[in-house]
Amino acid sequence: MAYCHNCPPLSPIVTDPTQVYNNYYYPQAQPIVHPVEVINKHHCVPVPQHFVTYSSKDEIVMVSSVKKRKKRK
Repeated sequence: MAYCHNCPPLSPIVTDPTQVYNNYYYPQAQPIVHPVEVINKHHCVPVPQHFVTYSSKDEIVMVSSVKKRKKRK
C-alpha cells in the first residue's frame, strides 16, 4: 500500500464493539399427554353351521321281484 507524501495520517475510527453471541441449547423434556380411549365393540354375526341328520330303514327284497333280462339277438 502506498502512502501519499502530503497527506497527514488519519486517526483510527473506533466503532461500537461488535457483539458475537454463542448460543447453547439444551434439550428439556416437555411432557405431552395424548389420551387414548380404546372401545371394544362386540358384534354378534350369524355364521351358517351345517348339520346333517340321517335315518336308515331296512327293506326286504324278494328274489322273485327281480325282473329277468331278455337276451338280445
